[in-house]
Amino acid sequence: MHYQTGSGSCKVPLKRSVATDPMERIERMAAAHAVVIFSDSTCCMCHTAKRLFCSLGVSPVIYEIDQDPRGEDLSKALLRLHGGAAPVPTVFIGGKLVGAIDSVMASHINGSLVPLLKEAGALWL
Repeated sequence: MHYQTGSGSCKVPLKRSVATDPMERIERMAAAHAVVIFSDSTCCMCHTAKRLFCSLGVSPVIYEIDQDPRGEDLSKALLRLHGGAAPVPTVFIGGKLVGAIDSVMASHINGSLVPLLKEAGALWL
């Protein structure tokens, strides 16, 4: 099931995407929200990505692919996006692929993450 993480630890189920092609499904899911994280509920790096965005005041939409019946197909499509690297976490901001945790953390450290979030409408301050 897909979940949206709001403030605190509240999780709200989201509608399922009707796309059958995993890559098309990922694109639609990523374009539908300001910040989208494809995650695995047991992945420590996914947890790190989620905590980073929450600490910045952003409420990302989180898709736990290990809890999705078609998660294996999504995982394979995410592997292709990353060129064979680990499929999760995969972060999209403003519908554009930012990448895995290394890209997200590098953007945070070099100061380019917050402007991306503002441009996508995920931050207002």
